[in-house]
Amino acid sequence: MRPIVDVASDLGISASDIEPYGRDKAKIPLDSFPSNASGGKLIVVTAITPTPAGEGKSTTAVGLVQGLAKIGKRAALTIRQPSLGPVFGAKGGGTGGGKATVQPAEEINLHLTGDFHAMMSAHNLLAAMTDNVVYRHQIDGFEAEGITWRRVTDAEDRALRNAAVGLNGDGPMRQTGYDISAASEIMAILALANGYEDLRNRLGDIVVGWTRDRTPVTADQIGGVGSMMALLRDALKPNLCQTLEGQPAIVHMGPFGNIAHGCSSILADQLAIATADYVVTEAGFGADLGFEKFMDIKVRQGGPKPDAAVVVCTVRGLKYHGGVDLKELTTPNADAVKIGTDNLRNALRITSLFGLNAVVAINRFPEDTPEELKAIKTAALDAGAKGVAEANGFAEGGDGMKELAEMVVAVADAGSDISLIYDDEVSTIDKVELMADRLYGADRVVWGRMTRTTARRFEANGWKFPICMAKTHLSVSANARLRNVPTGHVLPIQELRISAGARQIVTLAGDIMTLPGLPSKPNALDIDLDDDGQIFGVLGT
Repeated sequence: MRPIVDVASDLGISASDIEPYGRDKAKIPLDSFPSNASGGKLIVVTAITPTPAGEGKSTTAVGLVQGLAKIGKRAALTIRQPSLGPVFGAKGGGTGGGKATVQPAEEINLHLTGDFHAMMSAHNLLAAMTDNVVYRHQIDGFEAEGITWRRVTDAEDRALRNAAVGLNGDGPMRQTGYDISAASEIMAILALANGYEDLRNRLGDIVVGWTRDRTPVTADQIGGVGSMMALLRDALKPNLCQTLEGQPAIVHMGPFGNIAHGCSSILADQLAIATADYVVTEAGFGADLGFEKFMDIKVRQGGPKPDAAVVVCTVRGLKYHGGVDLKELTTPNADAVKIGTDNLRNALRITSLFGLNAVVAINRFPEDTPEELKAIKTAALDAGAKGVAEANGFAEGGDGMKELAEMVVAVADAGSDISLIYDDEVSTIDKVELMADRLYGADRVVWGRMTRTTARRFEANGWKFPICMAKTHLSVSANARLRNVPTGHVLPIQELRISAGARQIVTLAGDIMTLPGLPSKPNALDIDLDDDGQIFGVLGT
């Protein structure tokens, strides 16, 4: 790996303006951001609806940055920090794969510079201070049953999903539970804040509960904002790492894509486009989830507008959407691929809804056949893609991504005419109805008990925020079993939650798990430290 001071110099940032964490990673203080640099082009990487086989979106994003460098472009990557839960659970690491990885991969997948720990400490401190206020009756009408602020953990611990706290008089007794740390509103706030003043204001706006007369209680009223700011001082600073081939990679924040908005930070993108000519970023899960939230939440709240999109697909992923069983995905089946390309067409339709021109990247696997690849290329071009290229970053690094890089440069240089699919002033109910129709193809929305009343109560408090749809990532619909582009389904809204600091309304479509549990054979069984002090077994490295 290159010394991190050399990587920083590629961004025009001197050694004296970074905060090194060893030789190969560093924090970039906000006052080190260039103030007079011209803006680079931003490319957002999304994908077809994910399948259990995996589509390799992170690998493609990393490889594309390496490919851009191979064709002589000054490129940088912005990517989310992996959450420890999936690393030790079933999903594995989040730093790409093969010859298209971000380094130091093991450290990025584990503690990196401690951002997750700082965020969890701030979140759980607020929980403790909220309990203390209720315990001491310091806010009139604010009682135990009115607390909504749950604690978080970074372990996939199903035993903590539901918990009784305050037993034996030790604090306010109530039923509550834990969420995974990546679902924390503070995680979302850190990803969306544009500086320390904005961070302070957003933290103060967090709703921790409600009084008996349905008045919201905020973190500002609890009095914990200053302490949270102290804990989060360094977490707001983006982390500088590098790709396997030495290009700058800014790794910052990691909200989940199906529960939260699933994007790296606005600050990371701002830093990158100020210091590189082409910036590649990744939106979590498929076009109907992470990409939509990238546009409707991140861009709406001040994130740089993208100039082009890359939609990642695989032959085996499209076969799955074409009805093939998981055990048969390596068997050639061009007919199933053709059926599954409806899902690719839908992803391209969604990117075009926001005015973005897109290139399709076919993440290659050795068993892919020419007939299957041809079916994808034909469908993609018919659906309006500005180009289709095979992505061989896993096996070949940047050399296997040059064709895709050339296409992306041409599309990004031409630019896009960005538009969002709803205005801020549209009611919450109408926003959800519009999304159900235009994004998910649902026949109708089924509103759960009191959900529409809750939506109106939120609006009465002045919360006219974008929607953060919490739904399965495994289907365009809210039913994980429905593959491809299903029709005749409904969107069930079971609950609404306010994230006033993150300025979004979370709508839970179906039974959404906010704290996963470990599988029967978790990755944690294979991760270890060897006699030389080297970590091994972290997937994705």
